[in-house]
Amino acid sequence: MIQKKLAELLAEAAALHASDLHCLVGNPVTIRLHGALTDLYPETLTDADTRALLDEIATEEQKRLLWKRGDVDISYELPGQERFRINIYRQRRSVAIAARVIPGRVPTLLELEMPPVLLQLSRLQRGLVLVTGPTGSGKSTTVASMVHQINLERRCTIITLEDPVEYLYQKRKSLISQREIGVDVDSFASGLRAALREDPDVIVVGEMRDLDTMTTAIQAAETGHLVFATLHTTDAVQTIDRIIDVFPAHQQQQIRMQLSMILQGIVSQQLLPRKGGRGRVAACEILLLNPAVRNMIRTGKTHQINSTMQTSGRAGMQTMDMALEMLSMFDVIDMDAAMALATDPDTIFASQRKKWNGQ
Repeated sequence: MIQKKLAELLAEAAALHASDLHCLVGNPVTIRLHGALTDLYPETLTDADTRALLDEIATEEQKRLLWKRGDVDISYELPGQERFRINIYRQRRSVAIAARVIPGRVPTLLELEMPPVLLQLSRLQRGLVLVTGPTGSGKSTTVASMVHQINLERRCTIITLEDPVEYLYQKRKSLISQREIGVDVDSFASGLRAALREDPDVIVVGEMRDLDTMTTAIQAAETGHLVFATLHTTDAVQTIDRIIDVFPAHQQQQIRMQLSMILQGIVSQQLLPRKGGRGRVAACEILLLNPAVRNMIRTGKTHQINSTMQTSGRAGMQTMDMALEMLSMFDVIDMDAAMALATDPDTIFASQRKKWNGQ
């Protein structure tokens, strides 16, 4: 049995620069540090422990939702410190807690060492920009950094729809409204429809999960707004195909046409440990929409997009393999880690080595 309150555990995780904290019955309190799991305390948690931790942070309504649905999302803040996105869920008739550490300050794109083209995407006036990747790949942080950049540079109205609210934006040049799903608005789709009546210049959709949300996000981009959204897809081509496949067959050609006109860019990312264990860094695949790519989307030839990314480095595009190799070439990540995640390591890495060697 552990003699610690959840606030203390969260504070310790944040102080260690952990990204996540896990409380699971039958296991020690565990944190994810630089991508690897490590025990914070050796004591094994009991059912009574996790229920006591639940009582610290959850309201009666949130507990009711937990027992009804099986899980509930909560945003939590330590006074004057970091915020946390907490998912409380049921497993094997017990309560489990997974908490994501949200730094108290939004990092800049420069601090994240993101490709310079993301600055270009944040300065767009209209269209759809997608940030994708698996769970825990830093999508929310990337989007928050782009919104922060807009906030520093433009006087405009920004509306975010989040589940739950993560980063809090400080007043700079923009007016920013942050709406939480389940608290301020029922769903992403209903929040999007309402946002169109709230004089937005920029709309941020925490996640495009369903047909209604995708439809409304596309409509918002078509009507002259800049829309940022995230999806759980691993690369640019899969992202485009996933959106199209969500729609009924008779609508898919129309969606191809709409996407070909409004889509501005896709950033697909994953986090890798830095060489020497000095934190993690994002590897980004970047697709920008030029006339050739727009035509490929419109005509259903998305399988040709990878070739365009490979040959359009000067325009700011790159495949994931190219990003992985560049990070390994500059000794940011281990070559073995890059090779393990590359789609075609033998071909891509060999050709890039020849370029670096002047062959």
